[in-house]
Amino acid sequence: MHTPNDLPEIIAHRGNAAEFPENTLQGLESAVSHGLKYVEFDVQLTSDLVPVLFHDADLARVSKRPECVHDLTWSVLAESPVGETDRLGHAHAFTYPPSLAQAVDALAGWAGVTAFVEIKRSSLRRFGRETVLRRVSEVLRPVLDRCVLISFDLPTVKILRLMTGARVGWVLSQYDAEAQAQAAELAPQFLFCNLERLPAEPEPLWPGPWEWALYEVRDLRTARDCHARGARFVETMAVQGLLHAYAESRHQW
Repeated sequence: MHTPNDLPEIIAHRGNAAEFPENTLQGLESAVSHGLKYVEFDVQLTSDLVPVLFHDADLARVSKRPECVHDLTWSVLAESPVGETDRLGHAHAFTYPPSLAQAVDALAGWAGVTAFVEIKRSSLRRFGRETVLRRVSEVLRPVLDRCVLISFDLPTVKILRLMTGARVGWVLSQYDAEAQAQAAELAPQFLFCNLERLPAEPEPLWPGPWEWALYEVRDLRTARDCHARGARFVETMAVQGLLHAYAESRHQW
């Protein structure tokens, strides 16, 4: 029998990205307005080293433009719509990407909300770890205690812990014995993993000093399965749909 306690906590993956363009203030605000206490967004650097909320290295998917984020100044990127019209139609055609500083200002006003901040590998490759991590940590300083800094890049996670003292998370590229040994050595506060990288058999997740977050989860059954395997969190872009499923489940119980 299911109980209200067998549901993992929800992280808004790039904000409420099923309803709004991803990595935008509007999408993050929507997630918070629905009562979520955890949001996640991605950070890239522009050519003039301004940290911005952006997932891809280029604008093709969200703006249908070929430019690379790293080749544009912040002033140019700030005026580039990211409305994802192919996916969302024209409802958000005049939505623009925020800088990390703007997201920090918003987070400062969201009491009790924690942000998982993913530093993207394309920026690390383009500008180098030292430059990227210095710029990001400088901007995050006012809300660093409300943030968890995460990355696929293991050396970056190690440096972030030493540089900032903040909570850190490692996003796994593989779920195997080598990654498990690396996680045990690092002992981050959080481990993130794509559901598609987990074994097909529903075995328990690796035990350790970390909390697990699994993605992308869009339905109640998958959320419960994640919790049963040991995940405290699930990431979803479908914030409203999953919250509705949670509410229906609790009502039935």
